[in-house]
Amino acid sequence: MRLFQRFLPLALVAALASTALAQAPNPHTDPLNFDPVVRDAYNHFYNLDYDGALSRFEQVLKANPQNPMAADYVLMVTIFRELYHQDLLDTTYYAHDSFLTTQRKVEVPDPTRQRIESLLAQVQDQVDQRLKANPNDPNAKNLLFARGYARGLHAAFITLADHSFFAAARQGLAARNDSEAALKLDRDYADANMAIGIQQFAVASLPRLVRMMVGIAGVGGNKEHGLELLHISAEHGVVTQVESRTTLSLFLRHDGRYAEALAMQHGLATQFPHDYLFRLEEANLTKDKGDGPGAIAIYKQVLADAHKPGYFADPRLQMAWFGLADTERGQNDIADAAKHYLEAANQPNASDWIRKRANLNAGQMLDLLHDHNAAVAQYQKAAAPGGDQSQADAARKLIKTPYTGK
Repeated sequence: MRLFQRFLPLALVAALASTALAQAPNPHTDPLNFDPVVRDAYNHFYNLDYDGALSRFEQVLKANPQNPMAADYVLMVTIFRELYHQDLLDTTYYAHDSFLTTQRKVEVPDPTRQRIESLLAQVQDQVDQRLKANPNDPNAKNLLFARGYARGLHAAFITLADHSFFAAARQGLAARNDSEAALKLDRDYADANMAIGIQQFAVASLPRLVRMMVGIAGVGGNKEHGLELLHISAEHGVVTQVESRTTLSLFLRHDGRYAEALAMQHGLATQFPHDYLFRLEEANLTKDKGDGPGAIAIYKQVLADAHKPGYFADPRLQMAWFGLADTERGQNDIADAAKHYLEAANQPNASDWIRKRANLNAGQMLDLLHDHNAAVAQYQKAAAPGGDQSQADAARKLIKTPYTGK
């Protein structure tokens, strides 16, 4: 199963995505994408104002109950808002911990999970019924794209929240099939290239044995072709422009092409300076590229901007503090790393998962500063019963044996 670690960043495609709208209507997309309320809702979504976006998209769905794309909007925001509140939209944690072996259990509130599953079923049922009634429906390409888009969103959700890799792989393949069908009807349906590009790159990144394990043996994949398709949707898509650019950044990072990934991410952060996640990811990539001092400067600027009233909507500061501390640790700035891990742990909206990870790491830094009593206090918090237990075993060992950095 550790082979999945090579594929892990691919699962975050939807986690960091925002969606862009073209400036003028075109015939290669659902006209609803150009509705003024839809455009306004996406502006809120770009700024991570999930509640503002959701209220507007709910209006759109109420006015267009038979259009599956309207349900897709609500599904998209509902999923991303929950992942964000669970601290699951920062790639730092996936790059440095084994996502597969962590014992974290994500507690998604029942109403949220039910809403997600209900919206997915609504989209699939609407499309199935329409195409069954009329296989030559003049709106078929939009219907197919809407169903594929919903499946892709759901695949990202069950990967990150549930670790359901097998089900997610099948959903991703279904999204690709829908997108290919849409392109057969309209070769200029640029948005449809995104799901195919993701699947092409993802499949090519997995060994044949793993493809067999997740039930997609025989499915072809090609990394460079996947990147080419993503460039098409990034340049010409209507609802996947920014998603595709985010995906390109993630995939380039996955292959160690940090300069290219950083250039793509810098463009997103510049275009959307109030998108906390885009700004944070630029810092993460700068760190991964090996520029520790540069990454520290960006993290600090993000934190400074976060203290400006209204600059970011609901910034999850624990993400920036944790990333900053990790980078300082890499620069052997142990005292500041300890202080900033504690800042991450003390954020009031931090999930129990990130809080206990920060407690553990703070304890390690305090041990390196030869203050084992203070370190033990942090290890005890990391090992506390209830809530997240993914750090408990490591913390209990460190209570007995001080961390030495080895």
